[in-house]
Amino acid sequence: MASEKHFKYVILGGGVAAGYAAREFAKQGVKPGVLAIISKEAVAPYERPALSKGYLFPQNAARLPGFYVCVGSGGERLLPEWYSEKGIELILSTEIVKADLSTKTLTSAAGANFTYEILLIATGSSVIKLTDFGTPGADSNNILYLREIDDADKLVAAIQAKKGGKAVVVGGGYIGLELSAALKINDFDVTMVFPEPWCMPRLFTADIAAFYEAYYTNKGVKILKGTLAVGFDADANGDVTAVKLKDGTVLEADIVVVGVGGRPLTTLFKGQVAEEKGGIKTDAFFETSVPGVYAIGDVATFPLKMYNELRRVEHVDHSRKSAEQAVKAIKGKESGEPVPEYDYLPYFYSRSFDLAWQFYGDNVGETILFGDSDPTSSKPKFGSYWIKDGKVLGAFLEGGSPDENKAITKVAKTQPPVANLEDLKKEGLQFASKI
Repeated sequence: MASEKHFKYVILGGGVAAGYAAREFAKQGVKPGVLAIISKEAVAPYERPALSKGYLFPQNAARLPGFYVCVGSGGERLLPEWYSEKGIELILSTEIVKADLSTKTLTSAAGANFTYEILLIATGSSVIKLTDFGTPGADSNNILYLREIDDADKLVAAIQAKKGGKAVVVGGGYIGLELSAALKINDFDVTMVFPEPWCMPRLFTADIAAFYEAYYTNKGVKILKGTLAVGFDADANGDVTAVKLKDGTVLEADIVVVGVGGRPLTTLFKGQVAEEKGGIKTDAFFETSVPGVYAIGDVATFPLKMYNELRRVEHVDHSRKSAEQAVKAIKGKESGEPVPEYDYLPYFYSRSFDLAWQFYGDNVGETILFGDSDPTSSKPKFGSYWIKDGKVLGAFLEGGSPDENKAITKVAKTQPPVANLEDLKKEGLQFASKI
């Protein structure tokens, strides 16, 4: 007979959302022995953004236990001991291969069964690999991805083994930009390759992207746009030596890092729960179409109240907040206390080299650019507003102080009316400061 364990609450997944949910359960006074986290990773929940930033620094690199949750949002650091002290069972290195929501049973690769009364799906995303597309040579050594701490360790080992070598970064989004910077800081010769006309196209306008591309170029990062990797060459050991591009270019490479997006991990629940926009559909309390089953973080498609639409958000900020909301809702149901609906303001940020930007709101409508976006400035500070139906819906700022970032947050939240785009451009950050 396979082993079976029962818990009142099970969190499936061991990332940011899982860690913040555990902290909220503890805050709500969860009793010892009733909550378990089941994670395929070998370590307790940690702040994933550190992997593309501090973890790769050549000096004073971030390492565990330094970035366990919840330090990324200024909270306390939950060491593995914290879970045992609270009586929360941390079931690590355990991959769940089957989920049966009708019998409330999860089955691991090793054949163990876990039953629950309430389930929080916090499975996050898996990284899209070039081998998924059958790209020739994509299984060569030193073609690396970044999602989990194991991936980061492989990347660190490759950086040390190939010191001062040539790196090709495939992808022009978050990971592409952050890892190109990290590899450059580690003295690599870096080339970025992506098919879109400019970097971060899901958020950046052409104007915003032009600044970052010029800044990176000045730092010595080569950028090849409008083309993609169609194959890889390897030596007799199977180590990658070159990247072949669609336009015929061949780039020498000692390391290739691929960041072409993620896929929400929902396969276990296919056909058992309502889905929407690539994720698991939830209400404003993150409860799915199956009572007692909740979905949080990357996998949840939830009502974005401000914009009156269903949306899926892949970001650490939403992972944290959705986790807290779901646990409050679970506890509210038990106590009969009403919980307000989730009212999320989309927020994205990134840091690389000496740069740091933040974005709040919705990037729809017309845009204006304000401030000093000269990439050769010693301290560039510039931003953009997105204007639709006479209101400012989104705001972006590079190089902002904490107060200035607060001001653009307020703009996105309050959606102030704007009469004249030329005046708005002239006013720039002042417009935000007076709201």
